[in-house]
Amino acid sequence: MSDASSPSLTEQPPKSAPAAAGSASGASHLPARPRPRSGRIATAVGLVLLLVPPFYLDAFWLQTGLFAMAAVISAIGLGLLSGTAGQLSLGHAFFLAVGAYGYTWFADASHGKGANALTGLSLPPWLAFLAAVLLAGAAGAVFSPLSGRLRSMYLGVATLALVFVGQHVLVNATPVTGGFNGRSVPPMELFGLSLSDADDGLAVLGVPFGGLERLWYFGLVLVVAAYLGARNLLRGRPGRAMGALRDSEVAAAVMGIPATRFRAAAFTVSSMYAGAGGALLALAYQRIVPDTFGLALSMDFLAMLVIGGLGSVAGAAAGAVFVTVLPQLLTHYADQLPLVVAPGSPEGGLGSVDAARYLYGAALVLTLLFLPGGLASLSHRRIRPWARRTPPPPQPSAAATAGGDTLKEHTS
Repeated sequence: MSDASSPSLTEQPPKSAPAAAGSASGASHLPARPRPRSGRIATAVGLVLLLVPPFYLDAFWLQTGLFAMAAVISAIGLGLLSGTAGQLSLGHAFFLAVGAYGYTWFADASHGKGANALTGLSLPPWLAFLAAVLLAGAAGAVFSPLSGRLRSMYLGVATLALVFVGQHVLVNATPVTGGFNGRSVPPMELFGLSLSDADDGLAVLGVPFGGLERLWYFGLVLVVAAYLGARNLLRGRPGRAMGALRDSEVAAAVMGIPATRFRAAAFTVSSMYAGAGGALLALAYQRIVPDTFGLALSMDFLAMLVIGGLGSVAGAAAGAVFVTVLPQLLTHYADQLPLVVAPGSPEGGLGSVDAARYLYGAALVLTLLFLPGGLASLSHRRIRPWARRTPPPPQPSAAATAGGDTLKEHTS
């Protein structure tokens, strides 16, 4: 017998009403969260700002920016290997050397005689750049069977050998590398336009565009491509698989993820990123020598990842900019800083390169102590307090649960 005041089966409220009411009641005390569109707007504004420097900055700042771009590309690749796949590599400098010398050998023509003879294939520069990236990837693929079976410290020691082998080859393979004296780097050419100090009178908005101004935009395109490629890789199935391997190899095996294959693939992709960064670094230097690609460079890249944040593409880029730009700034302003002297100065003091290493060494310690997530974690600081203040969803009271009427009781 149903009560006249109770609702009937034909008078049920719409299904969306409780959800709407609950969302309305909960929305009154939940703070507004940042929209994803704001991050896209900030990225777009940053890209627009990066188009401006060639119109206002001199050669020193443009070359420093190109060094940073090359480091960003290479650091993103190492971040995919160490931060995402959880593999330690101390031989990243070797693959930068493969990209730099590979581009030079592919693009340059054979010249010289006797002991000073240098060989080259004289390919179009754009094709030589792609070939250098593929050559670095092939070098990583040759080493990938070993990288797929070794983990953590063992892989780090194995890759450390690549740096010493690479130094020996660069010094002794004189017809290809030029030996101790190095080798001049042919300029890049795209669509008939030389990205060098060509005397063709090119000017944009009344500003003469030399080699560094032209190369700036080429490097910017490479950075954007590397960043988007890494982001898409991390958001796809390969990125999730590598993250699962990093967190738990046993759980990844249960899910059917082949550990050896994905680790080898991560090492190959990281090598290709390093090859692209090395080729861009060679174009920025305009002359490369073996000492540039020593063990210190590999240590610098590890510092970039720790300072920027492991597992974050943006963090790797931020760490690369910090570690690369700091020595350049100290060298440029050495005469204005206390206790720092310019390179080659007879005065007593701390060299700019050594001062830079001390500073970002201190930055490493401070990051590990106070910011374990690196610079990338700073973007989440505003969200965490909201998460703490977010109240739990409202729960029905005990009285309502125990003594409240239900629809079944009304219809029985």
